[in-house]
Amino acid sequence: MAQARISAKANEGRFCRSSSMADRSSRLLESLDQLELRVEALREAATAVEQEKEVLLEMIHSIQNSQDMRQISEGEREELNLTANRLMGRTLTVEVSVETIRNPQQQESLKQATRIIDEVVSKFLDDLGNAKSHLMSLYSACSSEVPAGPVDQKFQSIVIGCALEDQKKIKRRLETLLRNIENSDKAIKLLEHSKGASKTLQQNTESRFN
Repeated sequence: MAQARISAKANEGRFCRSSSMADRSSRLLESLDQLELRVEALREAATAVEQEKEVLLEMIHSIQNSQDMRQISEGEREELNLTANRLMGRTLTVEVSVETIRNPQQQESLKQATRIIDEVVSKFLDDLGNAKSHLMSLYSACSSEVPAGPVDQKFQSIVIGCALEDQKKIKRRLETLLRNIENSDKAIKLLEHSKGASKTLQQNTESRFN
């Protein structure tokens, strides 16, 4: 009888310890789950800062190369460029880096996608129109919506092999390049229009004196 009581107490002790360990393990797991949410929130916030930095630099660069900047006095343009350079310098002091975890296959896919985009960019000066069309097909390959134009199927299969964060970055880069081309087209058209108007005005002036 005494032996039975001792065994019962021993079993009770083991049960209490087991229950306590299970509770402790559950609490630790819950804490880690909460921390995981905070880690993901941190990465998202840092990524948002990275994107904001890219947008700010692009906007400053766009202002410096805008048609309005060409149509003001040299003194005003110099002063505004000093301000723009100051803002760009301050923007560049913000260093944020969100590393993407990739397996070897994803790493190789990213290299291939980057190489394809770089090759198109290198042809900007030779044939801007064709480069723009090629970029559009690359961008369509990254879009989840029904594309309006042709899709580069090879590039699409490469992008699918990239990590999800890299897919987003590739799409953002293509968007930025297309915007830059669009701004360049507008600047060229405005310049050609300005030259055409000046030529017409000169011809009209000459005709009056002839």
